[in-house]
Amino acid sequence: MLYLKGKNLFPKNLIIMPIITSVIIPLMITDLWIELYHRTCFPLYKMPYVSRKKHIQVMDRFNLPYLSFLQKLYCAYCGYGNGVIRYWAEIAAQTESYWCGIQHKKIKGFMDQEHQKDFAKYGDINDFKKKFLSKLTKKIPSEK
Repeated sequence: MLYLKGKNLFPKNLIIMPIITSVIIPLMITDLWIELYHRTCFPLYKMPYVSRKKHIQVMDRFNLPYLSFLQKLYCAYCGYGNGVIRYWAEIAAQTESYWCGIQHKKIKGFMDQEHQKDFAKYGDINDFKKKFLSKLTKKIPSEK
């Protein structure tokens, strides 16, 4: 809670809080849409559900007696916002694993994504074949 270290921030906080908290509207709409996708599409492809409770924790900070009610409320907001985005990232990672298990091209400054570590190497047709093509699938031509 770094804002507690600042001086004379009350007017700024009062002005900015409605903007910060307004993000709850697109978060909730997006959450509903992604949950609809998750609960509809994952079973169709026999993909396991991602657990919400492993990513989103909202009410735990309400038990801290040294926080004011508003601080607890804002902590719940941040717990939901950050947790739901981590939850969506896991759903997206599982989707990418199912539909496109190829790593991105290595570019200086690009941060590799942890969930892609077992994907086929970018541009490596043999790794792609080994990981994804069985004897029953159509053969693809070798790289020239």
